[in-house]
Amino acid sequence: MSTFIIPFIGGLLIGLAAILLMIANGRIAGISGIFSHALFAKSDNKGLSWQMVFIIGLLIGGGLYRIIVQPDLSVQVSVMPLIIAGLLVGFGSVLGSGCTSGHGICGIGRLSKRSIVATCVFMLSGIVTATLVH
Repeated sequence: MSTFIIPFIGGLLIGLAAILLMIANGRIAGISGIFSHALFAKSDNKGLSWQMVFIIGLLIGGGLYRIIVQPDLSVQVSVMPLIIAGLLVGFGSVLGSGCTSGHGICGIGRLSKRSIVATCVFMLSGIVTATLVH
């Protein structure tokens, strides 16, 4: 049963975070945009930007999930394919003017035609890649 409950709760939390960010800041929870702004935008603030706090929250949440829910999780892949995959995902996010979180969660929720098309392309690409690799 936990196979279905944990992803369901995760999905609810992601949706809640996206809604709260839209209500509180008027911003879309697209991780690629948040990440690029946190790393590359110049800021006059002396403290942490909301983007940096968001990223820190993602890292803490992932760490807590790893510790509490799946402490025996191990990755059986070498580092180089992970680096290449990360760079390809980053390039795809720039090319697609957004990432799966921005288009798939927030864009579809706003009934954006561009986001619906982008999400269909993401999914089709993932299905084809998974089929070819396995």
